[in-house]
Amino acid sequence: MTIQTVSLNKSYDGVQGVYKHASRETGTEMTFSVYVPPHREGARLPVVWYLSGLTCTHANVTEKGEFRRSCAELGLILVAPDTSPRGENVPGDPAKAYDFGLGAGFYVDAMQEPFARNYRMWSYVTAELPELVAAHFPVDAIRQSIFGHSMGGHGALTSALRHPDRYRAASAFAPIVAPSQVPWGIKALGGYLGNDKPSWRRHDAVALIEDGAKFSDLLVDYGGADPFLAEQLRPELLQAACEKANIPLTLRRQEGYDHSYYFISTFMSDHLRWHAARLKA
Repeated sequence: MTIQTVSLNKSYDGVQGVYKHASRETGTEMTFSVYVPPHREGARLPVVWYLSGLTCTHANVTEKGEFRRSCAELGLILVAPDTSPRGENVPGDPAKAYDFGLGAGFYVDAMQEPFARNYRMWSYVTAELPELVAAHFPVDAIRQSIFGHSMGGHGALTSALRHPDRYRAASAFAPIVAPSQVPWGIKALGGYLGNDKPSWRRHDAVALIEDGAKFSDLLVDYGGADPFLAEQLRPELLQAACEKANIPLTLRRQEGYDHSYYFISTFMSDHLRWHAARLKA
């Protein structure tokens, strides 16, 4: 499990690194970023996983997320993977659409050809990358949490609901909460998983909750001016599912904010404090 360092930069007395490695799951070279805050030698630190949205790479949150000051103050490692496999022989959307294929792995293990060989983002972010990060960085595997944005919010919520004993906290910015019911998700789940609708439910936060999945509590922010709110995000479905299942949900409508990193960076510190409070030893 070797990694290659792409770049290292000092920030708030910690280190922001970008790394790449040959992935066993995707069969491609994958790039990810890790911020390690200042810490005493030998210390093991809690780790927060951030999953990005459609069209993004590791670089979007790394460059625009404004998380390093808070991570340094709170003592949190933050890991940001890519959103899909990439490379010359990796298939994408035939129409070159932004919402499927490259940059849009949807955090599932594809079962349909030609995507099944490379698009194994579920196994990559929940198994391979955690093993790799644990081998190379001072993480405390007992203290992990996860959050994300849009498609990545979908990935974070489903990861938490399927692994409630692994993640102590989960939150999301403008997540796709019910992909089985909205155009982005129907296209992605159908394209990657085919017509096996029961398999879709394992990658749908609302469906998972309806099917009995539990989590301690959730934090979700969305922008009142988000152009995708009514058609693609539909936070009211998550609210209804959580209320019925008695899962505590803090759902906040942030008026005037859109779907961009201006929105995410504004509330990033709130989310990191939420995670830190739940990641205490």
